[in-house]
Amino acid sequence: MNLKDLAISVIDKEAKAVEKLKPYVNDEFVEILNLIYGSKGRLIITGIGKSAIIGNKIVATLNSTGTPSIFMHAADAIHGDLGIVQQDDVVLCISKSGNTPEIKVLVPLIRRMGNKLIAMVSNAESYLALHSDYVIRATVDEEACPNNLAPTSSTTTQLVMGDALAVCLLKMRGFSPEDFAKYHPGGSLGKRLYLTVDDVYDKELRPWVQPKETIQNTIINISQNRLGATVVLGDNDELMGIITDGDVRRMVEKGKPMDSLAAADIMSRNPKVVQKSELAVNAFSIMEKNKITSVVVMDGGKYVGLIHIHDVLREGIV
Repeated sequence: MNLKDLAISVIDKEAKAVEKLKPYVNDEFVEILNLIYGSKGRLIITGIGKSAIIGNKIVATLNSTGTPSIFMHAADAIHGDLGIVQQDDVVLCISKSGNTPEIKVLVPLIRRMGNKLIAMVSNAESYLALHSDYVIRATVDEEACPNNLAPTSSTTTQLVMGDALAVCLLKMRGFSPEDFAKYHPGGSLGKRLYLTVDDVYDKELRPWVQPKETIQNTIINISQNRLGATVVLGDNDELMGIITDGDVRRMVEKGKPMDSLAAADIMSRNPKVVQKSELAVNAFSIMEKNKITSVVVMDGGKYVGLIHIHDVLREGIV
């Protein structure tokens, strides 16, 4: 078989398996969401084999979106880790067959503890499905593996159902971008959501010149501050314009006499500005959209500095 055709067939089979999940998002699915949302404890997710790997990923997604979760490996659970489960916790057990030996040992133990048990299973007639309080169907007709053996379509459907749970719970909790940033402070996603212009621009540098400043002194000002630009301020610190390296180059290219010009003659009026309280990623968007490297930083109506593209890139926001 052509390898490209084989790869496409895998995608097709898994896509069809996911499409067939829609009827299983039913009233019981909503009851499960309400159970997890209303629980005073955590969601304990367990499984074995490839389902355990999927369980770990679902736990990570839930924790990062506001639903406290812990993974407990089914094999380890029956050798001591069952102590993870506390009185108010809800347990979600993931298994394709629902009939593995570890699951058959674990399920009665959880039932005896009195915790609500949710099965995520392909086989609705399995031991797990029949002995659980709730069932999430992740049923597949066949694996994408040519031998119909390796967990492929089944683990994909488990992952998708897990994402459906997480996103619905996120919505139920009113989980905001600010909440997301709180749980992701070290990553670029989190930084995009909490780092402001005030956090990243260099407060030691506030380059500016008067409108009548000579071109020579203006160039010196740009060079000394190492931001590739300087701002032109009026008598009352009114923002009049900005002069960049590009403005200076264009002046030279046009052959204008430098000695007879002042800063106001070569400045660009109506420069792009950003409030220091705005997100740094917004400043980057302004730079990217307008193909510039610096944006004027304002505190209300007061000029306080420049944010350079390198300030944003250094933080790893983009």
